[in-house]
Amino acid sequence: MSLQHGSDTLKPHNRPQANACGSIIDAQGREIEITEQMIQRACNDLEASRAQKAREDNARIS
Repeated sequence: MSLQHGSDTLKPHNRPQANACGSIIDAQGREIEITEQMIQRACNDLEASRAQKAREDNARIS
């Protein structure tokens, strides 16, 4: 069986899809959907932390 045909046998979820981009399994074994909003927040947090690091590096050099 190829991956293309494997999804034919999966049962659909009975919960509404909130533009999920994927999912992860947490420590308790629950499936957590990854939404676009979660990805955007993570990217914004990363960008802010890198900007803060750059400011700290520039202050140390000056």
